[in-house]
Amino acid sequence: MHNSEVRLFYFEKNRLKIAKDINILKEVPLTSFVWIDLNNVEPETESELEQFLKIYIQEEEEIEEIEISSRFIETEDTLVANANFLLDTYDKEPVSFILKNGILVSVRDAKLKTFDDTVKKMFANPRNYPTGYHIFIALLETRVEYDADMIEDATNEITKLSKTLTLAEDIDEDVLLDIKNLQERIMHLRENTIDKHRVVSSVLRSELIPNDLRPRLSLVIKDINSLVEHTKFGFERLDYLQDTFLGLVNIEQNKIIKIFTIVSVLLMPPTLIASIYGMNFKFMPELNWKYGYPTAVGCMFLVSVLILLYFKKKKWL
Repeated sequence: MHNSEVRLFYFEKNRLKIAKDINILKEVPLTSFVWIDLNNVEPETESELEQFLKIYIQEEEEIEEIEISSRFIETEDTLVANANFLLDTYDKEPVSFILKNGILVSVRDAKLKTFDDTVKKMFANPRNYPTGYHIFIALLETRVEYDADMIEDATNEITKLSKTLTLAEDIDEDVLLDIKNLQERIMHLRENTIDKHRVVSSVLRSELIPNDLRPRLSLVIKDINSLVEHTKFGFERLDYLQDTFLGLVNIEQNKIIKIFTIVSVLLMPPTLIASIYGMNFKFMPELNWKYGYPTAVGCMFLVSVLILLYFKKKKWL
């Protein structure tokens, strides 16, 4: 596990600054702060921040709750929203956002590229992030962009896998495993986007959100809906690939069974002839026949050729 990190973002003389010591809260006016990011911090640090800001930071078990009543909480002056952010390994990292008096407090236990990129955007143009609400929406927008990239990568892999299903003899069980793994990844992406849709929809209905930011939240919801449709299409493509794979396997198995059937039919008449003349009865008409052996072999060969010609005429070969 990586080291804990505290980042406090505040404005001083219209310049965005960052501090990594929570004691800065005692030196700088609280109204100057816009974002406090807690990454895998000790419980003592969380308790100190709770007392200073008069907020409640949920335990990890509470953040991971799936009920919407636990994932979104609104009081008279505080908004709490919990969402899952996907890591590169497709594991879920729960993140809690607390908004109070224009200050955003984020709580997480893993390093997330979304947060680092948002910080870069903030320092590139600080005027676009005057409050924690602006930063919160920027984090959601950035995360949705990453989700879109992950869905696009999965879609490209599906396309690449589809091109491999050309010849039945070229496929094996690894293809089925690849399809199964892609299905799990798409499932995680779909679950994650639906989770964000629920949270963002609840945030949009909050009275604490400034009116000028509501159009941006509406756009985020539209983007999320688009991602949900893409994941649905990905599922359908994977189902189609799975059916194609099983169909090719059945074709290959049918070819093998067909070969065995033809060989069995070809050998049946010669086997019958050999069985008849292989009997050891004392009185057999052809037992002392001079041309008995070549005649029997010739009959076997002739019958086999006639059966082959018949199969070709019926286009069974």
